[in-house]
Amino acid sequence: MRSRSLSTRVATLGALAAAMLLALPSGATQAIEPAATEPATTRSANAAPLSEVAKRRADNFTLVGRNRLFGRGMNAAPAIYRDYLYVGNRTDGSPRHSHPGVLVVDIANPKQPRVVGKIGAPNEGNVGETSRELRVWPQQKMLIVMNFTCSSFIHDCADVPVTPTFKFYDLSGKFAARPRLLTTYVPPAKPHEMFLWVDPNRSDRALLYYSTPTSEVTGANLVVADISKARDGEVTEVASFNPNRRYPASVRKVRTVALHSLATNPKGNRLYLSYLGGGFLIADTSDLSRNRKHPRVRLITPVKNRVRYTNPGAHTAVKVPGRPLAILTEEVYGDLLDFRDPKSGFVDEEGCPWGWTKIANISDPRHPRVVGQYRTRQNHPSYCSTPAGQNPRNTKFTSYAAHNATVLPNLAFTTWHSSGLQAFSIKNPAQPQQTGVFSPRPLRSVTTEDPALSKGRNKVVMWSYPIIRDGLIYVTDVRNGLYILRYDGPGAAKVDNIGFYEGNSNLGAAMRLGN
Repeated sequence: MRSRSLSTRVATLGALAAAMLLALPSGATQAIEPAATEPATTRSANAAPLSEVAKRRADNFTLVGRNRLFGRGMNAAPAIYRDYLYVGNRTDGSPRHSHPGVLVVDIANPKQPRVVGKIGAPNEGNVGETSRELRVWPQQKMLIVMNFTCSSFIHDCADVPVTPTFKFYDLSGKFAARPRLLTTYVPPAKPHEMFLWVDPNRSDRALLYYSTPTSEVTGANLVVADISKARDGEVTEVASFNPNRRYPASVRKVRTVALHSLATNPKGNRLYLSYLGGGFLIADTSDLSRNRKHPRVRLITPVKNRVRYTNPGAHTAVKVPGRPLAILTEEVYGDLLDFRDPKSGFVDEEGCPWGWTKIANISDPRHPRVVGQYRTRQNHPSYCSTPAGQNPRNTKFTSYAAHNATVLPNLAFTTWHSSGLQAFSIKNPAQPQQTGVFSPRPLRSVTTEDPALSKGRNKVVMWSYPIIRDGLIYVTDVRNGLYILRYDGPGAAKVDNIGFYEGNSNLGAAMRLGN
């Protein structure tokens, strides 16, 4: 994913293994798995002690349905089109892995989701390749899958380089259950995260924003591709961006200055940049939203005014609809990925207290500022001095970090790795309050444990952007599969009224909720 000392996820891989970077046949079916019926139990606002990690925990969430996804482990991002959900794979198609590729799940009955097929080799599920990120452009009946080389160290992939690709699949008619490859686009550099923006004024026009993380001052950290004609085999790169030169060399020496992920506002004229150790910044993308010739991305936030982070840094930033706020997360792995370089002074401290959510006021995009923070119990330094916080079985191969968020005007849903799915009120951003949590009972075993996230004692790894569809929340756990939930806490009526909404596109209710 990253060049030079781009982050602990690369620096450590370089130090411990020869390979680096993050981490996909139709016709397979799976027996219907009955909806779980065990009663929900309440819990405190703090995460459960280590002795309780095997129990299912639910507060203000009801488990509607679930699917083990063959117990394969290493599940990645989901995407939804009508009555089908597609799930990517964090690892590759090596023979030791089970059911590699993109699984197709029938969710017509949310109480009994069932796997009805998969996209396998040669399109997905190849050796050395992860199908990590997925999006659906519903107006075009099209699935987008991002593929790239995954790590032998943290994703259990074969040490084989592959060409990164974006593959576009037809979902029309019968192809919703068995997606048909339309075209393949090869990006100029290895991608990592993507955001789908569909023009609110033209449903036949869409831009795919994706990060190509680099700590160098040359090359792109961001590429924007026009995918409006992808069905005809045409994908056009229309803009790129790299503000690394604006960072002092002294900062670039000790921080991971590279774009991890990004998101636009619904109108598409603002871009929110999660720049790892380079912090959080905002850019102007009006040229792109207005479809101007020769568009440029212009940085609004001066680097000196960024929301500052140490390494590993800002992971995800999502605009709060209708309010001048952004939710920021910081994904921190366990101590497995600690890294220090005494010569350069570069330090990447992973492990306890991991990473949490910050709430930034962005009313002045030139000077965003943190006004609130939301943490679980494991995110407080005091936890690190407890027996659980010092137990390597709980700190080396486990992460209690905030990952991806889907946000309503007053309510945030955030996957929090081994702290499950967290719901919290942001009505008062200075004092966010937990309103719900869901943490599943882990499967007894899976084919492939996540080498960095589920080899510890806690076997929960809630990971994906939550997707709200017809009032239900769909979320994937890296290890344990797909979960379909109903939120019952404060603000539930707002969730119930949403037909579709997700944190990594501007689709569905995004415009209605507010820019």
